[in-house]
Parts: sequence; structure tokens; C-alpha cells
Amino acid sequence: MSTVAIAAVGSRGDVAPLAGLGAALQQAGHRVTIAAYTPFADLIIGAGCEFRELPADFTPGTDHAEASSKELFAAMFAPSGQRDTGQMIIDALGEVPADILLLPPLAELAGHPLAEAQGIPSVGVRMQPISPTADYPPSLLGAWSLGGFGNRMAAGATAWAIDRLYGGVVAHCRRELGLPRASARALRRRRTAADWPILHAYSPNVVSRPVDWRTGLQVTGYWWPPTPVQWQPPQVLGEFLAAGPAPVFIGLGSTVVTAARAEQLAEIIAAGLRQAGVRGIVQSGWAGIDVTGENILTIRDTPHEWLFPQMAAIAHHCGAGTTAAALRAGIPSIPLPGPAGDQPFWAQRLHSLGVAITPLPQRRLTAHRLAAAIRTTLDDADLRETTQRLASRVAGEDGTAAAVTAIEQLLYSSHR
Repeated sequence: MSTVAIAAVGSRGDVAPLAGLGAALQQAGHRVTIAAYTPFADLIIGAGCEFRELPADFTPGTDHAEASSKELFAAMFAPSGQRDTGQMIIDALGEVPADILLLPPLAELAGHPLAEAQGIPSVGVRMQPISPTADYPPSLLGAWSLGGFGNRMAAGATAWAIDRLYGGVVAHCRRELGLPRASARALRRRRTAADWPILHAYSPNVVSRPVDWRTGLQVTGYWWPPTPVQWQPPQVLGEFLAAGPAPVFIGLGSTVVTAARAEQLAEIIAAGLRQAGVRGIVQSGWAGIDVTGENILTIRDTPHEWLFPQMAAIAHHCGAGTTAAALRAGIPSIPLPGPAGDQPFWAQRLHSLGVAITPLPQRRLTAHRLAAAIRTTLDDADLRETTQRLASRVAGEDGTAAAVTAIEQLLYSSHR
């Protein structure tokens, strides 16, 4: 039996697929330890994995959630914030007798030195495409394209900027672990030359593997979150669903906004649903959005695999996890992407696939535009049929099994 450690840094959309992968690895006979932020303890323990806490909580009502958007961004992405995150990863997983370490992007700065110090292999685990290709720029840069040459140049420039910005974080982690000095740039080149393996947890029917990707980059298919064994819907949610036609889901996931903006969004959503003449279920998310009104119910975290198939349409921020859940359910999306990260990329991808209308960025969101987007989506039979066809293709994949096989092959080769 091998021990697999996963540094699951990120939002629920990042952590839930890793919990699903962890459950599958457990079922295959491995021991799995997952380090994640405090709110995800139940998710990970429920998947049958050992939980190691990264002591931070971004859910509404906590100290982090009450910080300004700039303060929260700094806590997560500024070099000082990444240094703190790196130290949490080292503290959480440094004593785990792991045989392999799985690293999402936000865990790589500390994860690579940790794996090196422990003398074990590591594997990248990504919910979106980031590696250089002529097909598109790194998804974290948005949905635009500069053409083949420009896209590859953008990827190279992004990698250079990351190494410059976070070089001090890498140096700190290496010192903490007693490793010799090495620049972040040199270490990246070393990993690329060694074909460092990266598993991508999305469907090749949604984004195919670029032909110009280097060896070691694999698109496995989605890793579905574990099904909560004990979970039951709150009575008020069950009663709401039974009381009328299928509602429209609206959720902005891990989008972080000020309290004033959250109130403004709540007013826009309530008015938009009313103008569209539909019932709505609103998920409060990290923004803490609370919408009240006739035929509207605000909910907290609810398993998307249970909820989404019961919706008429799914209006969402287009994070990787929510995008996957909407595709799995076979329900058309109304893309409401934020300005940064992979949200614009997934929003445009959904539209290109014919399973969503033209994206409506959050900065342009008004009640009138939201109502129009809802009505356009609900009135488009072709959109629903295309979404259901894609859902059928995705259902035929087993991305988790493919990922388990790849990880076991790496474990086998490292033990020879």
C-alpha cells in the first residue's frame, strides 16, 4: 500500500475533484492524506481520506471573508500570502510518510521543494489548461487569443513573470527544508526537461489535448466529487423544489466582493429573476450573497450533482468545478464570469461548444441583462439538446480511473 499526499489548496471547485480522486485512490488500496483549508474537513473526511488542516477560512462570517477584496487577494496570491500558504503546506504534510505528492497550481511553490526534500515524485493536478500551446494562451489569462505564436509567447512570459514574482517564496521554502539554493526559473526548466507529469481533470470532449503539448501532459476526464453519504437536503429546499416548476440556479462560487457589492448583486439577482418570471435558487458562495423575494430561495453549500439536474438553467461564475457540474447535469449554462482567472476561459468555451449563451461578465450584470439571458436560455430548445448530447459523451468517460492508473504507474516506476 502506498501513501498519496495531496496539497489541495484552492476553493471548493478545486478541492472537491481532488477529494473524489482521493476516494478512488483509497478504493484502489492506497492511503490518502489531503491538506486543505479548514472548511473542507467534512468533505475530505467524508471521502474516506485523512485530513490535514491548512488553517484559513474564506467562508462568509469569518475574519478572511470580512476582509476587503484587495486584502483577500493579497492573502491568497501576493508573495507574502503564498509564503504563508507554503509554510502551512510544509507544516501539514512535512511529516506524512508519503510515496508521492499531488500538486495543484497554488501548491506548487512549496510542493516542489517538499517533494524534493522527501525524495519522492510529484504530479501536477490541474482543473484547467495552463501549459504552453499554440491553441490558446494559459487559461488563467482569460479567453482571448494572440494566434499560435503569440499564445506560446504569452505562456512563456507568464511563466517568467511567476518565477520572478514568487522566486523569494521558492527560496524560503527551500531554506526551510534544508535544500540547496536554486532559482525558480532553473527549477522550472529542470521540470520541463524531465517531462514532469501533469494530469488535467477535465473532459477531452470539452477541451481536447493540444497536439503541441510536451510529453507528460495528460487530459484524463473529470474527477467527480465524492457523493456525501449522510447528506440530506434541508426541508426548506426540498419543499421549494416541490412547490413549482424547475427554478434557475444562480451562484458566483468563490467570487469575492465587498459587502456593498454583495448587496448590489442580491438586488440585481432578485430583480432579474422577477423580470424573467422564473423561480430562483441562489447559492450565497464566498461573496455571502443573500437574496430574498417571492419564489427565491438562498442556500449555502449544496452538492451540485444532486441540485443541478433539477434546475431549468444554471447561471454561474464559470469556475472549473461549477462548469464541470453543469456539463455533467446536462443543463444549459448562463455564463457570469468574473474578470480574472480561468472564469472567462471556461465561459467562452461553454459558448463555443453550444451549451451556453454569450457570456455576461459580472461587471456588466444588470437586472435587465440577467432577465434577458435567462429568457434566451430557457426559450432555446437547441441549446438544451446540445447540452444533453455533450453530457452523454462526458458520462461515458471515467477520468478518475484514468488518473488513478497514471498515478499508480508513476508509483511503480519510482519504486523500481
